[in-house]
Amino acid sequence: MTLALLDWRREVARLYANVRASSDPAAAWREWRSGRDRLFAEHPDSPLTPAARASFTGLPFADYDPELRFAVRLEPADPERLEVATGSDGTVPFERIGGVTLGSLVSLDVWWLASYGGGVFLPLRDGSAGDTSYGGGRYLLDTVKGADLGGTDGELVVDLNFAYHPSCAYNPEWSCPLAPPGNRLAAAVTAGEQLPPGGWT
Repeated sequence: MTLALLDWRREVARLYANVRASSDPAAAWREWRSGRDRLFAEHPDSPLTPAARASFTGLPFADYDPELRFAVRLEPADPERLEVATGSDGTVPFERIGGVTLGSLVSLDVWWLASYGGGVFLPLRDGSAGDTSYGGGRYLLDTVKGADLGGTDGELVVDLNFAYHPSCAYNPEWSCPLAPPGNRLAAAVTAGEQLPPGGWT
């Protein structure tokens, strides 16, 4: 572990802070994408393999759709605890703290990282997984890592356009918590980050 990882997290947190401060979600999304491309191309802690980095021209995304941005209240859900085994971080505990309904599209469980620091975790595995998106799914929110779109008065902002792949999608040396059953749906969500033809590795 080095301070390069700290710098990566600071840069990610800065990107999301700019999103939260913007009054134009589409413009903020474009700035966020540009910043992520820069990090993936230039930062020493980029998750890309050396081969993928050498040919990197940007992360592919679907076009921004303003209808896929939601400000939602946390709905009650029965408590549940997950113990997620990872190669590098040991067993990572999550506790279900509720759910969110994104219009008529989907209801998803919302999790809290139940270890030091804590944070909201909202993964998604949809019908595009293994085809145009990573087979293990994508993340919508992971606030312990800075991925926080904000919200006010007890609401969370959840924007499917900001769905992004976890680090293990780019490099098999990484291990990541993946979407549990309450965060999976059969329908394809075509918004957000996509896989390049042939994948990353």
